[in-house]
Amino acid sequence: MDATPEIGDKTRIGARTGTSADRQADLPLRGNHAVVTGASRGIGFAIAERLAALGADVTLMARSEAALAHNVAQLRQAFQVRAQAVPVDIVDESRVVAAFHEAERQFGAPKILVNNAGIAEAAPFSRTDLGLWRRLIDVDLTGPFLCIRQVSGAMMKGGYGRIINIASTAGRTGYPYVTAYCAAKHGLIGLTRSLAREFAKSGVTVNAVCPGYTDTDIVGTALQKIVAKTGRTSEQVLAELVAHNPQGRLVEPREVAEAVGWLCLPTSASVNGQSIMIDGGELM
Repeated sequence: MDATPEIGDKTRIGARTGTSADRQADLPLRGNHAVVTGASRGIGFAIAERLAALGADVTLMARSEAALAHNVAQLRQAFQVRAQAVPVDIVDESRVVAAFHEAERQFGAPKILVNNAGIAEAAPFSRTDLGLWRRLIDVDLTGPFLCIRQVSGAMMKGGYGRIINIASTAGRTGYPYVTAYCAAKHGLIGLTRSLAREFAKSGVTVNAVCPGYTDTDIVGTALQKIVAKTGRTSEQVLAELVAHNPQGRLVEPREVAEAVGWLCLPTSASVNGQSIMIDGGELM
């Protein structure tokens, strides 16, 4: 049984000492249940860490149950918040419904949803078959749609909610060899903008965060595939990737997480329908 203290327990290391106002200022998301998909690694886990640091109780979702369990243990130890792992495949509607029911049963209705789960695959358009196309659209666009459907009703009824979709600079411009990925991320930004207007008077905000090339396993894997196919060194390929960023570097996952944390704050209520670039100035 989870022995982590409940939300109101003053012994929580995160709540610590001081007045109630002091604690609320230190933990502005205290009492909020946040769901983060794709939370087994990289940007997703960095986001889960940031939300926990702000006081939220966090449900981590991904396909890898073992990785989730490890991450949950880390969050509980580091931030003394309630955290749970709920494995799910976000392209399977019945499993998404079951996962969100389980998350709500444990921690109550989510007030924050971060749609981070996603995949990226590269291929020339001539070799982009229907299977690849559907795979990218299913995970990167339909998955977030299914997750939003599970939380939006309760958020609007309660008069408060934060939905953040992790898109990409590929949702704001085009890149060669990633047609399906660009299409999916453009679609995700379109979904964000439409829902932001539809939910605007309900107290629910919907925004997107658009990272550039980020120091994650996905980018590392892509880099190695390019090395294998082209014969170039990893240093040459990395230099080509970071050349897109005027700062000449990869974005750090924690930088994306900081932006997400800010969007989740009650004080960010007027930020709605935005696509915030975290790319060192690549796109302006």
